[in-house]
Amino acid sequence: MPDNDRFLLKTILDSQQSERDTPLADSDAFDYFACEQILKRYDLSGDEVAAGIVDGGGDGGIDAIFTFLDESLLVEDAEILSDQAVANATRRGANLELHVLQAKQETGFGETAIQKASSSLELLLDLSLEEEELGELYAPVVIDRMGIFRRALKALAPRYPEIRIDFWYVTQGKTDVVGSTVKLQAERLVSQLQQVATGVEAAVHFVGSSELLALERAKPTYTLTLNFQESATSGASHVALVSLRDYVTFLSDGNGGMRRNVFDWNVRDYQGNVEVNREIRASLEGEGQPEFWWLNNGVTVICSKVSSQSKTYTMEGVQIVNGLQNSYTMHSALKGISEDDPVWERKVLVKILQTEEQEVRDRIIRATNRQTSVPAASLRATEDIQRDIERYFHTQGWYYDRRKNYYRNEGMPMDRIVGISFLAQSVMAMGLSRADSARARPSSLLKSDEEYGRIFHRDTALGVYLWAAKAQKRADAFLLDPSAGSSTQERTDLRFYVSMLAAAKLSGGRVRTPQQLGALVDGDRTIDEADLPECLGIVRATMAEMVNERGEARDKVSKGPDFVDEVLRAGGVNDG
Repeated sequence: MPDNDRFLLKTILDSQQSERDTPLADSDAFDYFACEQILKRYDLSGDEVAAGIVDGGGDGGIDAIFTFLDESLLVEDAEILSDQAVANATRRGANLELHVLQAKQETGFGETAIQKASSSLELLLDLSLEEEELGELYAPVVIDRMGIFRRALKALAPRYPEIRIDFWYVTQGKTDVVGSTVKLQAERLVSQLQQVATGVEAAVHFVGSSELLALERAKPTYTLTLNFQESATSGASHVALVSLRDYVTFLSDGNGGMRRNVFDWNVRDYQGNVEVNREIRASLEGEGQPEFWWLNNGVTVICSKVSSQSKTYTMEGVQIVNGLQNSYTMHSALKGISEDDPVWERKVLVKILQTEEQEVRDRIIRATNRQTSVPAASLRATEDIQRDIERYFHTQGWYYDRRKNYYRNEGMPMDRIVGISFLAQSVMAMGLSRADSARARPSSLLKSDEEYGRIFHRDTALGVYLWAAKAQKRADAFLLDPSAGSSTQERTDLRFYVSMLAAAKLSGGRVRTPQQLGALVDGDRTIDEADLPECLGIVRATMAEMVNERGEARDKVSKGPDFVDEVLRAGGVNDG
């Protein structure tokens, strides 16, 4: 019988490759596709997916590593991982998840792949081993990505997190013919992972072409229904009392998690105030409590269209813009509670506001979240300059994803989509000559008012932002080309240095402000792909020198400001 699913999967992969300005190596394209589909419920951006891929020399049989805290992706500069982090800033019993993927373009599942990954995970998850020791066996990018989970596990230990580890073995084969010896290896790996810490839940998943196709077809939905008890209506907007049972059903994705895609990205990753979460949980669980909706501000939902019939709202284009703490605490607190418990009939207040005007939507997001403790940095995407950049990109056939994954869900070409973090890193590297910050502190660039103001400044022409995005995309594409001979680790460490040096040489000196790039935009001067090999050679040689002189790991060197100065000096760039 023909394997049509494998044929259809190849057709999809080929189609995606043809849409890329610079196609990936087939193995890299498969890695990316597998991660994107398996982690779809977390609504990761393209850059976030790519950052988790560790495939390459010294990977230990592991192709990708992702760590999540309460369903939010943890990155290397996350606050909870800093030396100044306070453990009790995170709720007790938080959900800490590790996803490890192995993706192979094979037509079956073998023992060797699991055995190799098992040996690596036994060492990588041994907290008694220092990262320096592990660095002798594995590539720095593997240590970095697994280090996020290791540090989170240590930091959260006083809060007794609920830990889950999932290993995904992905091929283009059929899962219904996995051999018994392979299944036995999987069972042994589950037992091994359960020993990482007391109470760890673990699972090994076999994913073949049929499963990948099913995941690819499962598009996120933004059209939802919500049952309600009582309501008041003014025009196309509504205020309703909704039972906790109906609201949790509205939130649930059918797999035990929340629909991450319906939370506006500005607030979805906000961990919230632990004391507030504790109070919400207490008001849910305690007997004799006042009505739940008396004790909090409820939830605000924006949608493009809403209709009501028989005490059910049908909404299109749903986005929850305020009430993440309420929603997450309700969803987690009610897990495991008997279906006939009276708590399910308590009520939450839900505001439903219909608007298709983006500016009105952004004003609602800012206004509702100003009344809570969501930090201003979480609301960056609602600012005028961000909307202006989005409009300008669109006029040039590019897509600025200030609303996370909006354009990807619209089916726009991935190579033409630029996220806020990617643009901030690109401008930091080329417009401020601070490739070290772009490499080491990607999420901090948006959190710091000072850094954000330097990157996104009203005096910077909109064309500069598109120029920087295109230049970084060009540098990244060059590094992915086999002719560059660049490993995953090298691309991670050097990508922003290559673009920084190329921009500085083109500008005739060190670039101090993004406004300086305006002259290149006005003169229609772009970074020539022919210049990138020379820039990479200079950056590589400088890295080798500093590693040799200091005896430090390459990833550590790439995160320091001294490396910036040495790269520019070696490239013959005057200090400006």
